[in-house]
Amino acid sequence: MSIVNQNDGGAVSGAGWFGGEPGCYAGVVLNAPVDRIWTYRVPERLWGSLQVGQRVKVPLGRGDRPTVGYCVSVGLESPAGVELGRIKEVLGILDDPRLIDERMLELTRWISRYYACSWGQALDAVVPAGVKRQAGTRLGTFLVVPESVRARQEEAALGLTKKQAAAFAVLCASVEALSAEDAARRAQCGVGTVAELRKKGLVLAFQRRLDRIRGDDEGSVGVVAEALKPAPTVEQSESLARLLPALEADAFAPFLLQGVTGSGKTEVYLSAIEHVTGRGREAIVLVPEISLTPQTIRRFRRRFARVAVLHSGLRDVERHRHWRSIAEGEVQVVVGARSAVFAPTRRLGLIVIDEEHESTFKQDHAPRYHARDVAVKRAQLEGVPIVLGSATPSLESRRNAELGRYTRLLLSERVNARPMPEVTLVDMKHEKGAEGGLSGPLRFAMSEALEAGGQVMLLLNRRGFHTFALCPKCGAVVKCGSCDVALTYHRGRRVLLCHTCDAEQPRVEVCPSCRAGNLYYGGIGTERLEREVRGTFPEYTCARMDSDTMRRPGSHEEALSAFKAGEVRILLGTQMIAKGLDFPNVTLVGVVNADTALHLPDFRAGERTFQLVAQVAGRTGRGDRPGKVLVQTFAPEEPAIEMASRHDYEGFAALEMPRRAMVGAPPYGRIARVLARGESEGAVEACLGALAEALQAANAGDVRILGPAPAPVTKVRDQYRFHLQLRSPTVKPIQALLHNVVAVFKVPAGVEIAVDVDPVSML
Repeated sequence: MSIVNQNDGGAVSGAGWFGGEPGCYAGVVLNAPVDRIWTYRVPERLWGSLQVGQRVKVPLGRGDRPTVGYCVSVGLESPAGVELGRIKEVLGILDDPRLIDERMLELTRWISRYYACSWGQALDAVVPAGVKRQAGTRLGTFLVVPESVRARQEEAALGLTKKQAAAFAVLCASVEALSAEDAARRAQCGVGTVAELRKKGLVLAFQRRLDRIRGDDEGSVGVVAEALKPAPTVEQSESLARLLPALEADAFAPFLLQGVTGSGKTEVYLSAIEHVTGRGREAIVLVPEISLTPQTIRRFRRRFARVAVLHSGLRDVERHRHWRSIAEGEVQVVVGARSAVFAPTRRLGLIVIDEEHESTFKQDHAPRYHARDVAVKRAQLEGVPIVLGSATPSLESRRNAELGRYTRLLLSERVNARPMPEVTLVDMKHEKGAEGGLSGPLRFAMSEALEAGGQVMLLLNRRGFHTFALCPKCGAVVKCGSCDVALTYHRGRRVLLCHTCDAEQPRVEVCPSCRAGNLYYGGIGTERLEREVRGTFPEYTCARMDSDTMRRPGSHEEALSAFKAGEVRILLGTQMIAKGLDFPNVTLVGVVNADTALHLPDFRAGERTFQLVAQVAGRTGRGDRPGKVLVQTFAPEEPAIEMASRHDYEGFAALEMPRRAMVGAPPYGRIARVLARGESEGAVEACLGALAEALQAANAGDVRILGPAPAPVTKVRDQYRFHLQLRSPTVKPIQALLHNVVAVFKVPAGVEIAVDVDPVSML
């Protein structure tokens, strides 16, 4: 094997280059689920050019297949015990300048160790695809006259035609490299004339990336007129006063900003960022949903001249342009979703995590990092303060505040002393004959609000028209052929759709199990709710926001702008309408079914239900008129729903925290989930059984190993799924088992193993 593993674990050996010396070696990691650092020789032509943090092309395997990797170390020492003549050479450098600096290398190394993935996988998550492809640019050829030729300029010009001499004089006089086109234009000749100079050896050519698309777009950097700043409330002033020393100190300091909905958390963020940017530093603001981004950006661009946005809804060209603007120090504030935590700021001064409790900050594929926790680690490495804000903080963050790891800042009242909205629970067990989504009390409340000139928001966290198709004879539910989940009927497209793998099939009327007819289509999704609302209130405009209607770029902003302008009176949708949106004319919020997540096999089900109901309730009563909330539920006695109706976060936490402590669940213990999947159910079960035995044999007794067992969703995309859990009071014993057992476990062909540290879903 001519590519060798560097056994020292890959400590980063400086940022610069180690050129000019024979025997220069580079440590390279690959985007593969193998945590190794491969050693390559740096050829002489790359001495002085190769830097840590650059992507490189290297040969891999017996066939020397060209592969892209990341350079993580450069040094003069050869690896011990390796036959130097068998080490392959780096083929080329892909990035200039480098995309990753020393602190980001350190952060990604931490991610790889903490989340049990390879360093290459962590590094590949940092740089967006559009940046890697350098989208929006093209390679241009530039020309320069070498110093040796400049010294004998007159001699070199002998024998040139008149046009060639003119082009040569232009290039000699230029203080910077010129493209062939520019040189030809200035010399008033053709590019063929310039090409002749290259053939004669009088000029050297090299390539450089050029912008192919210029101009601005909806989310890029720009200057916007300043807006009047609202006077801070007493609690806002107190919070800022406690933040100020940390903002001045240039040191790591984590804060938990707990503020009820409508208390002005965003204004605290803005004021803190103003202080940071006033000192010439930059801020990163993470938001959990793409639907929040347009409104959030507008608020930030009213206060800051240079704001960039990074989220998955951008085209590659836009993302690349923003990334470069950030890396070049042209941006004051970066606003974005999960991956914006890796924004290449030059002088970071503050990180803000809005709605820090949201599960969308967790990535569901390798590397399975949580952006909130990665942001805290980045703030620690960069030596800057971080603010985590929420009306319903995660119990993990609450526990950190209790232990003194975070400083808690409290906003207990709404701006202008506005009251919290009145919440009414509608017990659907008593709603006889109600086949639709709107109960009698909710219909009446909607009529009152709309007739009074208000706007209405309706939350239903289920897409589609009918959520299941049931056989009345045998009781079977029509399921996806590839996944162990019920199909959802989408009436607009007349298809049964799997929301897990996106497979679709025509509507069926005959039971696939017993061949009986007259299938019963039931359950209600947002598509059916929209039809019911339009039929009940035909005189009022209605809009639906879910992943079916918000596919087109810019559709989120269009829908929210129409609602803000009053063109839409009723806005209904999934959880994307539940958080962070601020519309003063909303006087009624209806939660159509508060129970959708309550009974899932997940210890966080109650917490998520409480957060969702409390957050959507906070969308009303934010203007001069009081707001009302109606919550439809079959379980009004459930603490998560009952306490959310009273806006009682402290009461819910006081009840839930001891329950978690009793079973050692987070925040009182740590969990890692190991998932095995494959097309053969027997092979998957046997593989995970063997892994469980190996874990038990290596376990020192400080980790509880639960399982293996079938996953709650036993089949996804034709692959059977089994899982096990590792539980411990601290994460280190779990990580030791993951590193010493799982990482070296020989997985049989046809089976894949996925590791999720600190999982947010057990499905």
